[in-house]
Amino acid sequence: MPATRRPSTEGRGPLARHGALRTRHPLTTVLSMLGVALAVFGVSAAGIAAYNVWDAASAISANAVVLNEDKPLPPSLGAIEGGVNVLMVGTDSCEGQDVALFPRCAEDDSPGERNDVTMLVHISDEPRRVTVVSFPRDMLVPIPACAKEDGSGEHPAMSLQMINASYLYGGLGCTVRTVEELTGEQIHFAAAIRWTGVINMSDAIGGVDVCVAGDIKDGHTGLDLAAGTHTLVGVEALQFLRVRHGIGDGSDLGRISNQQQFMSSMMRKLQSDAVLADPATLLNLATTAVTQVQQEQLVLSSGLTNPNLMVQIAMAAKDVPYEDIIFVQYPTRYATGAGGSRVLPVTEAADALFEALRTNQPLTLTGDASQGYGVEVTGEAVKPDVPAPGPTGDAVEAPAAETPAAGPTPAEEERVELPSEITGQTAAQTTCTLPEN
Repeated sequence: MPATRRPSTEGRGPLARHGALRTRHPLTTVLSMLGVALAVFGVSAAGIAAYNVWDAASAISANAVVLNEDKPLPPSLGAIEGGVNVLMVGTDSCEGQDVALFPRCAEDDSPGERNDVTMLVHISDEPRRVTVVSFPRDMLVPIPACAKEDGSGEHPAMSLQMINASYLYGGLGCTVRTVEELTGEQIHFAAAIRWTGVINMSDAIGGVDVCVAGDIKDGHTGLDLAAGTHTLVGVEALQFLRVRHGIGDGSDLGRISNQQQFMSSMMRKLQSDAVLADPATLLNLATTAVTQVQQEQLVLSSGLTNPNLMVQIAMAAKDVPYEDIIFVQYPTRYATGAGGSRVLPVTEAADALFEALRTNQPLTLTGDASQGYGVEVTGEAVKPDVPAPGPTGDAVEAPAAETPAAGPTPAEEERVELPSEITGQTAAQTTCTLPEN
């Protein structure tokens, strides 16, 4: 299948960059986004004053990044045919970081800010499905011309460069344009987060459960975990998301599957009564997210500062079946003669993925859980029935539904089997991280 490409953006105006972000985990940025959105809804439903949430939205707007300024935003998520695309970026900036936690920041061993984590979150139109595509930081791709940070002109377009250089050359807007040209998809919204933002957001949700199949001790990140299941919060959660040398084949590909285990577990928690049914937790998430914006640890594109839209995004994702929440890696192959970690896009396999997303077809994974031997599948998660909270937050029994009139049974949709080059897992699969082999 020939690769689909967007029209050239050479003549399009530069995308604004208002701040840099860093974290190792973009879905944690999704968490902050959903937290703010759900807090608006949950606080209102609980009868608590919503003023603080709207005030928070104002704080976020002041630091927003403008994407595709010449294109009007859709009026609502439901009006976007084919779904909505949100780009989540985690950067490696030392700005505002605790040197005691990140010694390399004291050494300034790698100046500048790069998008070491790049994920495209696709939420489909009805029926709702969520697909998260991770782009390896070492993948060699074309990077379009992007405005320089000081406004003195543009960095010239590059025919082949590591994708994590896109943020260095032009901030969040440049990473958006790079992914758009690679995938042929329009990105409606974007966000970036730094390391400290990840620590604080993981604290706000009370931790995420992860599994490791053997002892992991990594001197690069400081992670030290014994075999078994752990609830990770704060610094330890960040270490787990950053670890590479201590797992699988030691590559970024193994790290991606490790992050996918974390995200899968977090998504299940977000859909559980531990988060989505607790207005107090949601308000805490909203407050934490706003603090990260104010401390320049979280940057959102301008569209995400609309509380109504954030509510729509959150509501769209919260009831998706586990099997239709899928985490995949953009398919790659190792590049010969370009260093051991460099990989090249396998566009034919990727085109099959994005075509299925455009037509909103359910997906079935046929490849391994990890291209970098980072995780193994250990079981299947069952989505619990979560009762709606009552006025005091206590579970109440829902009223019996009327029996619907008999009608034709809707035909079951045919699932698209993705090429085996595409690795990943669903939220229905539980996985366990493998120590470095």
